[in-house]
Amino acid sequence: MYRRAYVLLIGVAASMGLLAIVAAIVVDRRLADPDGFLGPAWVRLPMLLLGAFVMDMLPRVVLALRPPRSNLKQVVRERFVEHWTRERITLVVLGVVCFYITYVSYRNLKSFLPFIIETKYDRELHLIDKAFFFGTEPAVALHSLLGTSISAHVLSTIYLWFLPMVPLGLTAWLIWSRNISFGYWFATSQCIAWTLGTASYYALPTLGPGFEYPWLYEGLAVTGSTQLMEALDNGRDNVLFGTVSGAVQSVAGFASLHVAITLLVALMVQYTLRSKVVKWVFWVNFVATVFATLYFGWHYVADDIAGIVIALVSFYLGGVASGQKFDKHGLASHPTTETSLVPISED
Repeated sequence: MYRRAYVLLIGVAASMGLLAIVAAIVVDRRLADPDGFLGPAWVRLPMLLLGAFVMDMLPRVVLALRPPRSNLKQVVRERFVEHWTRERITLVVLGVVCFYITYVSYRNLKSFLPFIIETKYDRELHLIDKAFFFGTEPAVALHSLLGTSISAHVLSTIYLWFLPMVPLGLTAWLIWSRNISFGYWFATSQCIAWTLGTASYYALPTLGPGFEYPWLYEGLAVTGSTQLMEALDNGRDNVLFGTVSGAVQSVAGFASLHVAITLLVALMVQYTLRSKVVKWVFWVNFVATVFATLYFGWHYVADDIAGIVIALVSFYLGGVASGQKFDKHGLASHPTTETSLVPISED
């Protein structure tokens, strides 16, 4: 039923994995597990799948234990029979495993970049930034407009929210999407977006303004974002100079995947959920993330534009692969049709 979606999902993950292996051979470095402190992959993947199941069952267990108490075993059994069908289990397993492979490959390919391409295009993108802002620096303009204290903490919180949002958002669509095809849509689009982002790093490699022009950001309040940037800079040096083995470095640009993924999530919320409040929350999150990337110097303006393009391409390709129906105007308010291939099932 969802052959195109899971073929594309598996194909993207396999391609990224193969590229990561080839790159490791070329640079004569071992593939590293960026989150290895959580245990080996053969332990972590089953735990992630179990976590998805628990994430669905836990709210129902809590409600069942509240007065008047329900039969806990019956609640769990009914939910499992009604919701955890073979289609749902296939979606969750494929989505989690393929995203995991894609993401780990992305982190390794990003880490290998300095050993494969030494050329950087920060100067060119910096000049484009100044042209966009009529000769001034985007960061300086935003610091003057928003201030460098309270705004820094607010934008930092929004920027760092991205880290838990990615796995939580993916898991939510896999286990709770009212239409199975929506889960395939999101998982496939996510994998495509991370793959295109990786390709952009190699097409136009940069460090980013915060790393290349750090003096522009010296007046900012100390926040989680500024501390993260310092840690990534130190991590890059450790990997490049071989002082730490088995680690990955995470400094690379061109396209902003923060912008790409937050826009992708906002689009998925817009097209698959009904709550207007939730839609507004994620659109505001996207806009604030764009500001944060420039405010802290994570990216250039061109990076954010590229991130928007990646999100739109990934969203569309994932939609087509998962059986969504777009009207002649492209992005419409009802991108799916109710057919035998794309059933709308209410939870």
